[in-house]
Amino acid sequence: MELKKRDINQINKRIDDGEANIYTAEEFKKLIKEDNAPSFDEVDVVTTGTCGVMSGTAAILNFIVSEPGEFIRADKVYLNGVPAYAGPCPNEWLGEVDVILHGTSHSINDEGYGGGFLLKDIMEGKSVDVRVESVDGKTIENTITKSDINRAQIIGSRMAFKNYTAFTNPNSEAVSSIFAATPLEGNLSGLTFSGCGDLNPLENDLPHNVIKTGKKVLLNDAEAFILGDGTRSNPQKPNLMLSGDLTQMDSYYFGGFKTGQGGEIFNTVAIPIPVLNEEIYNNLLICDSDVTLPVADIKGRHLPLAETNYYELWGTYDLRPQYDRAKCSVCDSCEVENVCPTNAFSNQRLDLSRCFGCGMCANFCSHDAFDMNTGSVDLKINEKDVNIPIICRQSDRLRANKLSLKLKKMIKSGEFKL
Repeated sequence: MELKKRDINQINKRIDDGEANIYTAEEFKKLIKEDNAPSFDEVDVVTTGTCGVMSGTAAILNFIVSEPGEFIRADKVYLNGVPAYAGPCPNEWLGEVDVILHGTSHSINDEGYGGGFLLKDIMEGKSVDVRVESVDGKTIENTITKSDINRAQIIGSRMAFKNYTAFTNPNSEAVSSIFAATPLEGNLSGLTFSGCGDLNPLENDLPHNVIKTGKKVLLNDAEAFILGDGTRSNPQKPNLMLSGDLTQMDSYYFGGFKTGQGGEIFNTVAIPIPVLNEEIYNNLLICDSDVTLPVADIKGRHLPLAETNYYELWGTYDLRPQYDRAKCSVCDSCEVENVCPTNAFSNQRLDLSRCFGCGMCANFCSHDAFDMNTGSVDLKINEKDVNIPIICRQSDRLRANKLSLKLKKMIKSGEFKL
């Protein structure tokens, strides 16, 4: 029996005529779980999304630091103490620099502050201190803001991973890692994980029927393009290389994320999946319980201890904490301020626009000022049944859902053309 199919022009016409059925992944999965999934004929587009720590993020920036003729060319460049790599263009005698900034670069003054926090500060209009050490032995110091940046492009060398690994620590001593917001305590005392499960674009399009080189996506709320597969992509564990204009991005969707190994960077990606044939439709029927991921020793990383799935990790658990200021004891050294990966809590105030929903506050506040059920997972490790609390999420389904919904609205209004 021949599978049903339609072409992109038919879907675009239905969009233009206001007749298209467009769902976010969250909406579509909810209908599946209610045994009320729309049929192939009843769905035209599903907007998928993911948000999480994406280490392979870099930015290419160009900005002016002095009058022309003041120095030959930059050798070393620091932005708020974060090292950036001068070039590739030398800009000889022009007084300006091109730099490549890694999202994972750490400030020479503060290990917890890095490229992700810096890029967010720039896009929020904050002043940034620049220090240039030139090849002719001069030091130029200046201050710039977003308006002084001529060009800023994000390039993600590997984003929107389909497959992740959850981590716990069976060892006796704490282990510092980029895969946990603080050194992960031992004796299986906690679990940390990444991934948005059945919302993730690549979970919904295997193999790449739709998500292909050159396709348009949203990266941190700005139009971006798929450059191809990511640097560590393979058919079993695909990821994407993406690029978009930083100056068009919404700082809500990206920023710094502190880990046990210093500052990292998170991003949010939304990708539309036009339902062109029944194979694409069938791939969209995947749910969290179908998406497995190994649980590994954080020290060994590739040593699986057990296996779980995203339903066990996300379930119906809370996506954001509730903060009760009356329970806050104003400690001399606030543990939550120290461990919050996105600096969302300070001076007895929780900034929900910066909150990532990681769960660290609820798991580390000794006075229970934060109420958040992040759940736990039952595993069999070394022939023993154990229940391990989920203490840190390095992905955020709330942001993923918001950007997916934004993309849906843009498609319906004609702002985003398929």
